[in-house]
Formats: sequence, structure tokens, C-alpha cells
Amino acid sequence: MNRICIIGAGISGLSIAYEKKKSGKLVKVFESGNRIGGVIQSELIDGYLLDYGANTLNVRLKSTKDRLENCGAWDNCIDANLLSNKRMIVRGGKIVDLPHSFLSFLFSPFLSFKGKLRLLAEPLVGRSSEPENESVASFIKRRLGQEALDYAANPFLAGIYAANPESLILNQAFPKFAELEKNYRSILLGLKKSRKLSENPNLRKSRLVSFPNGMKELPENLGCTLKNEISLSTTVKKISRNNNSWSVTVQKQTGEQTVHDFDQVISTIPSHKLNTIEWQNIKEHDELSVLSSSTHHPLSMVYLGYERKDILHPLDGFGFLVPEVENLKILGTLFSSTLFPGRAPEGKILLTTFIGGERDPSLAQQKESMLISTAKKELTKLLKISGEPTFQKIKKWPNAIPLPDKQMIKCKKAAQKLSVQNPGLSFSGSYLCGVSLPNCLDPF
Repeated sequence: MNRICIIGAGISGLSIAYEKKKSGKLVKVFESGNRIGGVIQSELIDGYLLDYGANTLNVRLKSTKDRLENCGAWDNCIDANLLSNKRMIVRGGKIVDLPHSFLSFLFSPFLSFKGKLRLLAEPLVGRSSEPENESVASFIKRRLGQEALDYAANPFLAGIYAANPESLILNQAFPKFAELEKNYRSILLGLKKSRKLSENPNLRKSRLVSFPNGMKELPENLGCTLKNEISLSTTVKKISRNNNSWSVTVQKQTGEQTVHDFDQVISTIPSHKLNTIEWQNIKEHDELSVLSSSTHHPLSMVYLGYERKDILHPLDGFGFLVPEVENLKILGTLFSSTLFPGRAPEGKILLTTFIGGERDPSLAQQKESMLISTAKKELTKLLKISGEPTFQKIKKWPNAIPLPDKQMIKCKKAAQKLSVQNPGLSFSGSYLCGVSLPNCLDPF
């Protein structure tokens, strides 16, 4: 029976531990923090329920639903308000709705008439001659036009990665689009034709969900069957390869160190934490420095609560994103109390605003008072707010979302080389498999 060490009790680590245990392996999970879940965190403060990591889970793959059912989380899911299908951006200093049908696309102000014609001409555009390392910006501009890049791709990527489309590599960020162009020459034609294929991993109807007590319930459900396998407040200090086995030295918060032997080691901790471990007798040791250098930018989340009567905007949607060309400081805002019940006290609303990222890393590092002032100023104008916040909270992420850029390609190659040269050693996590929760729930 294989003995497997898993480093990190985030979503990837818990998912791997769950699958390995189910297959009959002896599993031990070491987590340096005093809780499981990694960046998936939720906190109830003064009646406001805050999610510090992911705010929603989009269940569109059968494999995601199966994982939730197997760990007992599916029955606890709550669906997002139907209004969440309505998405918005800022254009010309005002919040405008994004189209949700072809008819609404024709009349929506999110693109000019010229921009819409250019987008509809996408099937006439040929394939790229050098698709391997094409950026998302290059791909969108080439296939859909400059306006679609400015008012669709740019804010959309700020919402997902807090990054600029010029930095992201299409094959890493959106491999499906690369495949559509390769197989069908056109995104629009490819999407239409691919829907007709019989083998489709997608569910017939997707669900956008969370949980009554916030997204923290997801790792809690995953960890329910792993209580005896998880060791909290335990830091991995050293990993040493000994012929066909692995020696792992860990340290408790008390300072006590113990050494454990395993047949396999799987690291799921963030890239920037790999260099906190002493690695001994590892072949291709230099690749560890490559693996530990994935691209992250600081991001701050500003939570503001208001009296509902003080906001003129109907808040009738998921939220809004801000294109860079609008020259605002915030990246976007979620209408958190619209999305799910129980996110704010009766008669009040909760807004979650994002600041910083690659667009302006220095903004995310400002003092909390400055971050709150920035969010208040821009939200007051956009949402027509007449009162002051009744609640405010800041969450800072110095190393936020790992980007699917050129460095991710290098990280994947380094992880592969280390695994091949050191049998029994492997790496996983969002900096390798992608940041979406479905990817982290199925990291291999």
C-alpha cells in the first residue's frame, strides 16, 4: 500500500487526498495553517458574509458535479439569483448591460456599430501562422477587433485574473479557443459545430452556486472524510530523496520536528512557497527555482456595506467590470448581496470591489484608508450612492492570482522534468492547472 505525502490543504490538495484515499492509498496531508481551504476563506462580520477568495463556483462539468456529490457538498449548494446572468461593464463613465442574446447584442451600447460589425466578421478571419505563444490580446484583436479587446477581453480578464490580456498566453488561459481556431478556423463557427458533438463533458444546464455559510463550506465538505489524514499547523521543512522513498521533515507550531517516510510526495502549495522547503538529493534541482517563480500580482478586495435606500442603481446583476480605457482605479465590483441570500443584514447591501492586480500593483499596496476612499469615490459616482458605508473591510493578497502567461509554460515544463527525474515526486496547484475552481477540484 503506497504511503503518500500531500503538502497543502487547499482545494487541490484536498481533492488529490480524497481521490488517493478512495483508491486505497495511505494519505497524510500537512498544512502549515490552522485551517483547511487555502485561499478559499469566508467570514461573517456584523451580519455581512465575506468571501475572501472565490465568490462562486460554476458547475458546468459533470466531473465537477460528481466531485461535489461524492464529498456531500452538492445538497448544500445554493443557486445564485437569476439576476446573476446579467453582467455589466463601464463605458463612457456609465454602467451598461452586456448582451445576453443576439437581439440584445444588436442594440447593446457596449460596442459601437462598427465594433459589432467587426466582431460578426470573425468567421472571415484566417488562422494564425504562429499560434503557439500568441497572447490573448493578439488573438482577440486579430479575430474580433480592437474594440472587442478594449471593452470585452480587457475587463473580462481583469475580472478573472486581475491581469492584462497582453500578458496572458492563449494556450494557457483559454486553450478551448485555440482548439476552436485550429479545428474550425473560426471561434463562432467552432462553438456552433462543437455543440453538436455527441461526447460533451458539460452538463445540460450549468449552475452558479455557493453555500449558506460562504465558499468555505466547499473545502470543509472535502475535508470531512480526511480528518484523520490532515495535520494542521504543521510546516514541511525538508524533503529528501532516499533511493526509492522520500523523507519528509515537518515542524509543529511548538517547534517539535518529526521525520516521516513516504513512497510519494505531492506538493500543492503555492509557487512562491516552494523555496521555504529545503530540498535534498533532488535531480534537476535548478528547476525548483523556475517552478517557484510563477507570476503573481498583489490584489486588494474592498468590502463596503450600505443602506439599500442610499443606492439609486438597481444592483440587478452579477456586478460590473471596468475596461482599462475608462481610466478608473477599480477593476470591478460584485453585487454580493444580490448574488446570494444572507450576505448582508436586512435592508442593507454588500459590494465587493477589486483594486490593483497587474493593471496597477501599487494601488493594491496602499493603506486601507486609501483603498476604501478610492472604492467609495468611484462607486458613489457609478452607482449613484448618496450615503456613507455602514460597513467596511479590506482583504489584501500580496501574491494573488497566478497568471497563465509565458512563465506558466516554463513552470509546467519544470514540474514535468522534476517528476520524470525524481520518481514519486509531483506538483499541482493553480499555478499549474489554472485558477478556476473546477480545475483545482480535478487538478490532474
